[in-house]
Amino acid sequence: MGQYKSTKYPGVRYREHKTRKHGIKPDQYFFIRYQKDGKRKEEGVGWASEGWTPSKVVLKLAELKAAATTGEGESRLSDARAKAKAEKQQEQAQREQEEKDNMPLAIYFDDIYYPAISQAKKQSAHVREESLFRLWLRPTMGTKPFKDISTFDLERIKKTMLKAGRAPRSVEYALTTLGQIFRHAVRLGYFQGDIPTSKVKKLKYDNKRVRFLSHDEAHTLLEILKGKSQETYEMALLSLHCGLRAGEAFSLTWKDVDLNHGLITLLDTKSSKTRTISITADVKALFKAKGQSGKQDLVFPDCRNGGIRKRISKSFSRSVTEAGLNEGIVDRRQRVTFHTLRHTFASWLVMEGISLYDVKELLGHATLTMTERYAHLAPGRNKKAATTMENIFHKKADPKSNVVNIG
Repeated sequence: MGQYKSTKYPGVRYREHKTRKHGIKPDQYFFIRYQKDGKRKEEGVGWASEGWTPSKVVLKLAELKAAATTGEGESRLSDARAKAKAEKQQEQAQREQEEKDNMPLAIYFDDIYYPAISQAKKQSAHVREESLFRLWLRPTMGTKPFKDISTFDLERIKKTMLKAGRAPRSVEYALTTLGQIFRHAVRLGYFQGDIPTSKVKKLKYDNKRVRFLSHDEAHTLLEILKGKSQETYEMALLSLHCGLRAGEAFSLTWKDVDLNHGLITLLDTKSSKTRTISITADVKALFKAKGQSGKQDLVFPDCRNGGIRKRISKSFSRSVTEAGLNEGIVDRRQRVTFHTLRHTFASWLVMEGISLYDVKELLGHATLTMTERYAHLAPGRNKKAATTMENIFHKKADPKSNVVNIG
């Protein structure tokens, strides 16, 4: 810019830009000069193209001088600008927070929560959450912002799901999903306060499957499966003989199979524990018949795309139906599913005298409590207790004391 030029107003001057124009004239940038604490100060005010004129600049200078005299307001242009900037930022922050506070739950789920969990969680987990949200949470509270969702809304979801015949466990999954959405919103600043799911009374229920197959039922099912789907039969045999979950069979690779030592190693299981299981002769023969391929190759790849399977073939449920294993059974805990094979594996072992601890390790349970559901199957357990009680009851007491004579 050029040299400073004076105006007719004391303390106001300007400089002209060499190339920048304001209309046909060079654009002018105005400055003010004043005394502050015994020192001369100079501050830039703004461009003529921004609306500043010498008369407006002198009025601004008068405001600053008045503020310095009265002690009210900012006496420096830079301080006034800083204050205005801070106020603007605060207003912007308030507007943004209001937008966050008023964002509907469904918008948050679609635009923020689900894109995040679809990258961070296993597909089966985020697909289930999407389904629960779409079927139960969105219709009830999708249009409400977090701050307007109450325990009343959650109780209504419970009632609606139970009335529709959904299991208590499904209701728990739906409320757990909502709680996870709330906690995610807290971390990102979209919600502040108590999470309503923590105030909802949990349903009491026993979701443990108790059905296991008899030997005849297992042989019948496997025989039918073999005629419908060889690979489904093979996975069923593996689960029955080694206690594998469906997902563990789906992700099993040939590098996990050691035919020389008769072992399979399961990595990244549901409990995050790696476990090694000895295979039976039938399973070993199964693996040999399949013919081991590349180390990284899946043992049971999806026949459609060669990737990891997402679900067990419908040939399994059709085989269960043909075998009549679920005929007349309404209680889902008694119905045969693919997981029944793993349950049968554990039940048979306990019935043959294998300790609960050993079964716990074979199943990969995190705690022994999870395995204790099989305790009642231990051989002679109830009979031994009854016999012991009978013996105690019929023993004669020592007449000289209140102590039972066991000598």
